[in-house]
Amino acid sequence: MTAARRPPITDPRVRALVAAARAPRGAGLSRRSFLAGALGAAGAAALAACGTGPTPGGGAGAANGSGSENLVRWANWTLYLDQDDSGTSYPTLEAFQEASGITVRYAEDIEDNDSFYGKVQGQLANGQDIGHDLVTLTDWMAARLIRLGYAQELDRSRIPNAENILPNLADVDFDPGRTHSLTWQSGFGGLAWDTTKLPNGLGAVSDLWAPELAGRVEVLSEMRDTIGLIMLDQGVDPSGAWGDDEFGAAVALLEDKISSGHIRQVRGNSYTQDLVSGDAVAVIGWSGDITALNYENDDRFEFRIPEAGGTLWSDNLLVPVGSPNKDGAESLIDYYYDPEVAAQVAAWVNYITPVQGAREAMAEIDPELADDQLIFPDEDTLDQVKVFRSLTPDEEERYNGQFLDVIGA
Repeated sequence: MTAARRPPITDPRVRALVAAARAPRGAGLSRRSFLAGALGAAGAAALAACGTGPTPGGGAGAANGSGSENLVRWANWTLYLDQDDSGTSYPTLEAFQEASGITVRYAEDIEDNDSFYGKVQGQLANGQDIGHDLVTLTDWMAARLIRLGYAQELDRSRIPNAENILPNLADVDFDPGRTHSLTWQSGFGGLAWDTTKLPNGLGAVSDLWAPELAGRVEVLSEMRDTIGLIMLDQGVDPSGAWGDDEFGAAVALLEDKISSGHIRQVRGNSYTQDLVSGDAVAVIGWSGDITALNYENDDRFEFRIPEAGGTLWSDNLLVPVGSPNKDGAESLIDYYYDPEVAAQVAAWVNYITPVQGAREAMAEIDPELADDQLIFPDEDTLDQVKVFRSLTPDEEERYNGQFLDVIGA
């Protein structure tokens, strides 16, 4: 089939990206620094042409309708926003600040959902400011905040780019009509390992339990990924109609591997540090993390969806109750739902972007990434993964409690 011709590119920033992509690349220039440099070359004026320009007057109240301090405080996970090669700045975020006049205080404060929630639960329950205007939480935790009234309703008139959300994400059971949340990125849970120490790789979760890997394995502190992958390995579909017996069997195996010392640690995002240091050789990990690590470690690691299947999850942007700057947070969300900006982020984080049009923008800049199944998966890839089913409040309390007891959290 002949591919349809794309309309000409009119956005000046995208034209600058394409021009940079077609220009000769300097020696030693990484894909990340190339993409970041291309974005910077276009400048904030081009971003203003995309609809994210400075507000007349420039004062705090003018830049955001809340009348609060001209500041958005965003809590996110590590390795989850484009960075320059030094790791000290975020090109898309800097461009947003320059164009909008809104300052963003960005913090990699989320190690896992439970530990973050534990730090802010009391303030949320009292309707107080938790110190963040925007938080990035996984589906099940986003569902909890929405259910308990801890997330503010979004003003979609301030987020016109929200119409770019992929159809399969536009209406979810925990937030019908997306009134309180929008997807940030999605990704896969699966197996990862150090190819220099495990050249034959892994095919199944049960391969992690090989005697020679004792004390060198780590799993995630996110229950739905670790237990979901173990359940799949045990022949249970975590998206299906399972119950206490199936969950108990997966938890029992996990408890045995932790108590025996076979599992070295149960970690949040920091498992990546242990892979790099060599303390961990094989892990249950997240797809984008491994791709990100490989940029700085000469493709030393490999990620694979297990033979029995992997997990699929999404993280979501929410404005917590008590935030004084919902307007500014909504402006930031709208900016990241621009397809070209979404493509820039996806090129760095290597997770599944939720924004329609991002693949077309990526194809103009880096066709190889546009065909990457970890960023733009096709149906065959999606058929290999499962979404952990929604839990009732009672199930969530019981199952999460069992899991936390086993991992010692």
